[in-house]
Amino acid sequence: MDLKIGDRITTKKEHPCGNSEFLVLRIGADIKIRCLKCGREIMLPRHRIEKNIKRIARDGSDD
Repeated sequence: MDLKIGDRITTKKEHPCGNSEFLVLRIGADIKIRCLKCGREIMLPRHRIEKNIKRIARDGSDD
């Protein structure tokens, strides 16, 4: 999956605060994302995030 820093992702599973949109902060074997509602930062393995991505928004466009 082609993720880049600054992408906004929508996930299938919601964060405990009720939001499902996140901002990609760091990419590697682990991916760091920030919840756009509460600001909490989460670091998860790449395979776990890629499995749960519903949509990627980049520079105002949807992929």
